[in-house]
Amino acid sequence: MTDAHSIISKVKQKRISDRLIGDKRLDGRGLLDYRDINLDIGVIDKAEGSALVSLGKTKVLVGVKIETGTPYSDTPNSGVLTVNVELVPLASPSFEPGPPNENAIELARVVDRGLRESKALDVEKLCIIPGKKVLIIFVDVYVLDYDGNLFDASALASIAALTSTKMKKYKVNEEGEVEFLEETQPLPITNQPIEVTLGKIDNKIFVDPSLDEEHALECQITIAIGKEGELCAIQKRGSSTFKKEEILHAFDIARDKAQEIRERFLVN
Repeated sequence: MTDAHSIISKVKQKRISDRLIGDKRLDGRGLLDYRDINLDIGVIDKAEGSALVSLGKTKVLVGVKIETGTPYSDTPNSGVLTVNVELVPLASPSFEPGPPNENAIELARVVDRGLRESKALDVEKLCIIPGKKVLIIFVDVYVLDYDGNLFDASALASIAALTSTKMKKYKVNEEGEVEFLEETQPLPITNQPIEVTLGKIDNKIFVDPSLDEEHALECQITIAIGKEGELCAIQKRGSSTFKKEEILHAFDIARDKAQEIRERFLVN
């Protein structure tokens, strides 16, 4: 970072910090206010399920594809759920073409962990022939515009896409071959986790950090909450720490915000 960029960054950090003293942020939001959220489903015709989430200026597109394959050896009676992330170079000057970098890998892991630990998908119902053939669910996340808080946008788009996914019914013939029918059915969704990200600056805890706020954060925490208000997964970033009481406070906020988002956007 050049000296000029460093000076600009420090000035912006000071402005953000000063506003937080009065429980306000640079964009006028309160500490517990999300930016505007919009969700559209069924936006990719050739995918089995899809969703587009706008969180402020952050935009994330998720497509779901279903294929058949072999199960993992340690879970022979379970289907497979896999999350992949592409940080589209047009979304941010900091994104570059090529293989997934550490940020894309971390984002995929956080989304995957929220889905997996909440048992959002009953993977045992994706088994076709035990030990031989199962359904593989691919959740492909495309970041189209980056203006902060990719975790929450990607997680919401992923569970919305999965909830809207239609899979073809099938039968296994006498030769052990799988025949897919024209009739469809929804995926066996059993939970709808919502991820809520909270940032910390000068002992102030706030939700949905914007890009400017991300640059000024001391640390942040992403909490995945299941539909019964249960804690499913947690991820911390940043060099600073959260006190025990701050983590408990963050969980209470996350539980309330997750319920608000789920009731607004998810039907099941």
